Amino acid sequence: MERSLKSLLNSNKHNLEPCTLNFELTPVPLAALNQYSYCPHRCWRMFCAGEFMENEYTIAGTDLHQRVHTVGAQQAGETWEVRAIWLKSERYGLTGKADLVEVSAGQYVPVEYKHGQRGDWENDALQLCAQALCLEEMMGQTIPTGYVYYAQTHQRQAIALDEPLRQATLETIATVRQLLTKGTMPQPIYSKRCKGCSLYGRCLPQAAKKVARYQEL
Repeated sequence: MERSLKSLLNSNKHNLEPCTLNFELTPVPLAALNQYSYCPHRCWRMFCAGEFMENEYTIAGTDLHQRVHTVGAQQAGETWEVRAIWLKSERYGLTGKADLVEVSAGQYVPVEYKHGQRGDWENDALQLCAQALCLEEMMGQTIPTGYVYYAQTHQRQAIALDEPLRQATLETIATVRQLLTKGTMPQPIYSKRCKGCSLYGRCLPQAAKKVARYQEL
């Protein structure tokens, strides 16, 4: 049976910290799915080694989320907007915060805010889909669509929460849970994404590649 918006707000009113999960699965933070899809080594450094460094991109992203994460709800036309709400899924072992959940005509829609530009970013889609899995479990309804809002271009991108994306999300959840449980460090692999990574100076993927090549000689 579908729960009401009021019950969702009440469940978070006295729980402004991460949701407590009552099961044996190792909890997977929603944000870890995004980081793993972007770079497994970065995910390990952040969620296993506890390392994080700021750069211009992370500062801009943090500033955006601080502005978005004002707990509360308001009505915009016929749509209720609920911000900074904690989500969880006991079935999939997920926990984390949604930037925005919109409710229109009884339909719940997650909206994830990102600093960058609109594009085909699988990591953002995975995080959004995981939020939808939590909402579906919490609210008892199927969520077919979500949105990613890119602040740099002021554009919303609709994401179809279809079966291929759901399957990819479940596979990533399982992979990240294994990473968090075993703590085995994935090797850094250099790509164009490394140029904007705040942890580039820690892993130095190009240097590691040169050392490996030198050892082979």
